[in-house]
Amino acid sequence: MEEARFADQVAIVTGGADGIGKAITRRLAEEGARVTIFDVSVANAEATAGELAEAGLRVGVEIVDIADENAVHSGIESVTGQHGKLDIMINCAAIVGPTSTKITEVTTEEFDLETAINLRGTFLMTKFALLAMEKNDYGRILNFASIAGKEGNAGMSPYSATKAGVIGLVKSAGKEYAETGITINAVAPAVIRTPMVEGVDPAQVKYMTDKIPMKRCGTLDEIAALSCWAVSPEASFCTGFTFDLTGGRAVY
Repeated sequence: MEEARFADQVAIVTGGADGIGKAITRRLAEEGARVTIFDVSVANAEATAGELAEAGLRVGVEIVDIADENAVHSGIESVTGQHGKLDIMINCAAIVGPTSTKITEVTTEEFDLETAINLRGTFLMTKFALLAMEKNDYGRILNFASIAGKEGNAGMSPYSATKAGVIGLVKSAGKEYAETGITINAVAPAVIRTPMVEGVDPAQVKYMTDKIPMKRCGTLDEIAALSCWAVSPEASFCTGFTFDLTGGRAVY
């Protein structure tokens, strides 16, 4: 029998309690990884861990606000202390923030909150994951950007700005570590049908879906498949790159 792709590998998935993060957590665990969910919701994280346990998958939980440096540092130290290393970090945690809202109507507080979670959180997770991975000169980091970060979505200026920042961070950090065994990439999805999207103004969702040549949302299985390949040993010649998952919307 062929060995599981992620056998003996240790992974962290932020925002792993639901949506995209949950789908990726399940697939990593099914393929042999020892996964720890980082999430701010105790109830959601424990429910997901319990659900996966019923399916025979062991998943750990750390309650971590990725915008909080101390929480990120201690959370990653907890994982490496328990498992002895860190091979994979996938950062899915994010908030959408204001939608169908002109920039002149966005408050500074809304912008700052989105920046703290989406951009500072990405910086912190990447920084401390790298510090852990450097010890073994191996690692795979995947941060979640968005098509909004490439093209900008009208009515979503804070989200678009933070996701553009994620792309820039990945380009820079990927080049910094290009001569090591650690790769740093991003994925930029178009609309993926998740609970987070269900809470967005339907007019905003229609605006985004209408721009997709395939004229549909992406699925959780599709995003999990791409993400897990990007953090596998096979993806050894890819770094600093933002992978497209947009049904043809982004072709560059």
